[in-house]
Amino acid sequence: MRHGKKFNHLGRKTAHRNAMLSNMATSLILHKRIQTTVAKAKALRKVVEPLLTKAKQDTTHSRRVVFSFLQDKEAVKILFDEVATKIAGRPGGYTRIIKTGTRLGDNAEMAFIELVDYNELLIGGEATEKKKTRRSRRGGGAKATTDAAAEASNEDSAE
Repeated sequence: MRHGKKFNHLGRKTAHRNAMLSNMATSLILHKRIQTTVAKAKALRKVVEPLLTKAKQDTTHSRRVVFSFLQDKEAVKILFDEVATKIAGRPGGYTRIIKTGTRLGDNAEMAFIELVDYNELLIGGEATEKKKTRRSRRGGGAKATTDAAAEASNEDSAE
């Protein structure tokens, strides 16, 4: 029976799973958005959210705790310097999972997982509206030929 066993093992042994989640967390911090399966995104969210909360307190101890999981100096530096300042006022919920459909090869559900404060489109970055062009089914030169005919008739009447 599986009563009370909420953790998704992702079909991997413990060491492989921890290494994969550590690498994915590093990629998420460096790139701010990654594409993965929905199950891995949900597992990653459980790991990354406490790290982001820990990063809000810039102490030597919290840096060491985060580094013990990430094992990447560059990611720790970016997390504490850049990301922590952006999420300082947010009381949790630092990541967002956006489902994107299924993968072509094995029909696995795919999703983007991203840091909430780094999505420029949803934050209100200057989204330029595209001018809609309507295309007629009649034929492209219908108006142009009528204009040319009108000009020709005007020239005949002028003479």
